[in-house]
Amino acid sequence: MKIFLIEDDAALAAELEALLRRYGYETARPCGFEDAAGQALAAAPDLVLLDVNLPCADGFAVCRQLRAAAPDLPVILLTSRTSDFDELLGLELGAEDFITKPCHPGVLLARLQKALRRAGGGAALRVGPAVLDLARARLSGPGGAVELTRNELCLLRLLMESPGRIIPRETMMVELWQSESFVDENTLNVNMVRLRKKLAGIGLPDLLRTRRGLGYLVEAPGEATP
Repeated sequence: MKIFLIEDDAALAAELEALLRRYGYETARPCGFEDAAGQALAAAPDLVLLDVNLPCADGFAVCRQLRAAAPDLPVILLTSRTSDFDELLGLELGAEDFITKPCHPGVLLARLQKALRRAGGGAALRVGPAVLDLARARLSGPGGAVELTRNELCLLRLLMESPGRIIPRETMMVELWQSESFVDENTLNVNMVRLRKKLAGIGLPDLLRTRRGLGYLVEAPGEATP
């Protein structure tokens, strides 16, 4: 998945690029903002992250240009403003989502994944070298690939949709209830033990982490959640 980032704050843009690349995305940025929409379209991205406040162009105008030229291209607006009018205007222009800065990295990644899935480009979830094929219930890593059971797929999807965020055990049990399987603490424990073994078998021993008393999370290698 390629993300085109239109953000004039150089430090923030570099931070976002590092985050996106760490979680398996390809990134691109414009050379100047005079023709940001044209540069985005030429890059043929899967999604555009667009700052509303740009030095040489109005972000809403750029969004309008993108939607006119590529109606199926998802656009997520970023802004430091909290006006309801701005959010309504962005959504009316066809933006997929509207995110207020600063935003928790896990929240940004989760909403980005959802936007890609709605656009038909999110059949797979990626966290670093881990790629979860949702349609085939198959997880790939640097050491190969493995088939997942329904419960394993359900749990890993929940975790990989919000990388870097702790998912409480209670939330995971509710998710498993939706699969019409009876779930108690021991059932969840058994599923997590089996999932860890599969992760280790394909070169992903450190993808799944436990926060005692809180829950579980997935992180790209080298990423440490404070």
